[in-house]
Amino acid sequence: MASKVMKVGIISKTDYMERTLAIAKGDYKPRKGEPKVWFESVKSMSQVLSNENQELLRVIISHKPHSITELEKITSRKKSNLSRTLKTLEKYGIVELKRMAGKIIPKVKATDFKVEFGLHYSSPTHQISA
Repeated sequence: MASKVMKVGIISKTDYMERTLAIAKGDYKPRKGEPKVWFESVKSMSQVLSNENQELLRVIISHKPHSITELEKITSRKKSNLSRTLKTLEKYGIVELKRMAGKIIPKVKATDFKVEFGLHYSSPTHQISA
């Protein structure tokens, strides 16, 4: 699988809500190349992109499991744990869970991550001058 870089940003929940409202009102237009996936903190990002979850992504890429049950056998992780983790990864657009013939097939959508954060993301409606 060729690597696919996903840009992620870190922004507080309050600032994210303000940013979303500003976009909806037309007061702020996201710059080209801005992250489309946001985490509330470095801590929350590190939990989603933990070493264990990165290893899970590697296993999915290398073994191409045809179901979560098959992935359970490969990883020795419980199905409930895998389902929860995969749903979280799907929420952030890192994996896709395809439903086919009563099975859920995990597909990795992002292999590498570029993290962006700074004052201009936390207050997009307030221009920061240099």
